[in-house]
Amino acid sequence: MTRIIVCGAGTMGSGIAETAARSGFKTLLFDPQQEAIDRAANQIRNNLNSLYEKQKISSSDIKDINERVSFTTDISECAGELVIEAIIEDIEIKKKLFHQIAEINTEETILASNTSSLSITEIAKAVPHPGRFCGMHFFNPATLMKLVEIVRTEATDPGVIEKTLNLAVAMGKTPVVCKDSPGFIVNRVARHYYLEALELAEKGICEFAQADRLMENAGFKMGPFKLMDLIGNDINFAVTRSLYEAYGKAMRFRPSAIQEEKIRNGELGRKTGKGYYTY
Repeated sequence: MTRIIVCGAGTMGSGIAETAARSGFKTLLFDPQQEAIDRAANQIRNNLNSLYEKQKISSSDIKDINERVSFTTDISECAGELVIEAIIEDIEIKKKLFHQIAEINTEETILASNTSSLSITEIAKAVPHPGRFCGMHFFNPATLMKLVEIVRTEATDPGVIEKTLNLAVAMGKTPVVCKDSPGFIVNRVARHYYLEALELAEKGICEFAQADRLMENAGFKMGPFKLMDLIGNDINFAVTRSLYEAYGKAMRFRPSAIQEEKIRNGELGRKTGKGYYTY
């Protein structure tokens, strides 16, 4: 592949675009909001400057990367060999986007969703030639985290999975193929890392910082509340709610009232300057 399109210039989308450009691919980052594009461009610029200061890349590397990545608010420019969607976790909005993307690309274009919990099978129904559709789930921050879940449906062409796997490896990632199911592998297993910590806090058994300190001393790189602030409470809550609905409102996936209140107050974590902690 020589040209990758990333739709959605939020934290995840900009991270995927930066990773692709740093890996040698011509990359176009699309978002309908110019403000989001400006933030993403600034974030990528800051990340590259930080790498330069740490002597991990050279000034010529920065020049090459900047030449490979471009930005647009015009969806008609989003034609390439692979389109990765990284927008809001709303299945109807994702379907609408992919329908538009399919109209301006050929049937050979691979379409991939970065959703962390929504049904890949259901989204694929919105596009012609669903055999080219798969999940390509990166983890935050996409520039650092190695794991990528490659999600296949019953209709996904094996060749599409192979190409997506090869791309992930070329981007320096460790891909794992899984069948489409709610939460895939990681989010289904890890959901209780967050939910059990939130339940302990709801019952007054421990405080946020205490839970984080204990889990980090037990060997986890980041405690649950610090991690939720990094991911974004809105995103984390949306994944929990998606699993809760998908599994028939099973109590083990019940969303937390604490996290719901954080969202109502706009305390989404690092990206808003306040979550479980103040930044």
